[in-house]
Amino acid sequence: MMTIVKLCGLRSIDDIRYANEAGPDMAGMIVSPGFRRSITKELAKDMVDGLSDGIRSVGVFVDHDPEDLTDIAGYAGFDIVQLHGSEDEDYISFVKEMSGVPVIKSFGISDEQLSAARRTSADMVLIDPGRGSGETFDLALLNGIGRSIIIAGGLTPDNVGEAICTACPYGVDTSSGIESDGSKDRQKMIGFVSAVRA
Repeated sequence: MMTIVKLCGLRSIDDIRYANEAGPDMAGMIVSPGFRRSITKELAKDMVDGLSDGIRSVGVFVDHDPEDLTDIAGYAGFDIVQLHGSEDEDYISFVKEMSGVPVIKSFGISDEQLSAARRTSADMVLIDPGRGSGETFDLALLNGIGRSIIIAGGLTPDNVGEAICTACPYGVDTSSGIESDGSKDRQKMIGFVSAVRA
């Protein structure tokens, strides 16, 4: 099975153009305020509208008001919602029901977090030890987790192939690994997707 590719933290129409060239499976945008890569719901809508067919848009939210989240997800037209905070099962159920789209839930790598990842009702599980900081971790910790996972944390065009061989994940996710000087880098985006496909 092909490993799916998610490019995250996109924040401009240029980033969308680069993503369309690179051809990932998913393109993520952070809509909760207060983060370096946060964007407005209006820009998110324009970016979603600019994505090529076949690239699914992912709205990333962090401990966001759930009713506001479902409003924004509908307005922007996200295909998937990603929850990247401390959202509990009740929250996940509410968002799944109200938004009508699949939910990705992120978890860390503590025993408690991995146990929660095994049990969650979210459609997909993202394992990101640094919560978006680009921190790497020992992929062997994921052996036997028993469900499809997307891995994130320090993945770059240079190391993602090895990570896939080690962990055999459902998907891989990168943000800082496709940036230069804090902005998305066209060549790195294309290189990352190419490395995964290879």
